[in-house]
Amino acid sequence: MTTLSMTATPLNAACTCLLADGRRLTITASRRPRANRADVKCTVPGVPATAAQMQQVVRLARHTEARLDSRDQVVLSMDIAPDSGQREWELAAVLADRMVRGLRPIPVGAPPMAQGWSDRWHLGQASEATVDGVAIGHLGALDGHADLASAVSSVRAWFPLHSGGINDALAWVEVSVFAIEAGAHDDTGEEETITAPELDLAAQQDVRQALAGARHFDGHGLGRWRTVVRFGQPRFQGGSYQLALVMADRLARGREFVPRGRLIATGTSKAWHAGMVESVEGREPKLALISTMAAPGDRVLLPADWEASLPPGFAARLRERGASMACIDRIGLI
Repeated sequence: MTTLSMTATPLNAACTCLLADGRRLTITASRRPRANRADVKCTVPGVPATAAQMQQVVRLARHTEARLDSRDQVVLSMDIAPDSGQREWELAAVLADRMVRGLRPIPVGAPPMAQGWSDRWHLGQASEATVDGVAIGHLGALDGHADLASAVSSVRAWFPLHSGGINDALAWVEVSVFAIEAGAHDDTGEEETITAPELDLAAQQDVRQALAGARHFDGHGLGRWRTVVRFGQPRFQGGSYQLALVMADRLARGREFVPRGRLIATGTSKAWHAGMVESVEGREPKLALISTMAAPGDRVLLPADWEASLPPGFAARLRERGASMACIDRIGLI
């Protein structure tokens, strides 16, 4: 019978999975002092895209953990590369990450075998998942806990994505927050509790700074949440999404009234900590896009600097479509 070791936090851990082609894949995790490095580093032989996917999976799966300690870096590696499209290794990566950080006991003897994948790791949910042959539907089941998905509040807001062609669209940004106890960050700053794993490092930092600043202005947001940010279209330039991001966060945390339809917003700020909303480029095409794509119940938020230059009849056209509009220079005033 397999027994469990309950010793101090290990330096290494491993988990295996059986691929669809019959190969056995082993994911090994190790930890070391972070020393200003990334919180998670992943390597896969000759397939950097799979390594990036594994990093995203691990970061998302950490969302509903009771505590967050970012003082160590976790390095995960695969001994063989799965074929493109294979995802049954995802749960093995999540478990290896949790074991090496002391959140799961390490079995004595052979590493555990885990199969499963998910598009909802940030909710702690898994699909077609088994651990040593036992089926699970969510990560909490590993410890006999309830499904924590209901404890995650997720809200989307939309912003006009203008590229000057047929790809112009209203793109969404989704903010998912998980309430945590005060002091559960283990010396982690507010920005470290915010992850946007699909974005490059510079864009991630912009997201973190915008949300941390807006929560400072909020007065009720700091030190209380763990946050995942996702974009429907993660490849874009500029900061015109930021007002939509901040509003999605405020809606998810219960700081704003929920509109009947979508919340559509564009705007940026150099001083989110003061709640200020500033103008963005591309006013005319973005307004044209909003006026043609607004639907009944939608609420449109624009920078106050745009109010005097709105096209004639713009507000009336929105009303005809059943949408409403406000031009704001500060958050918290709608």
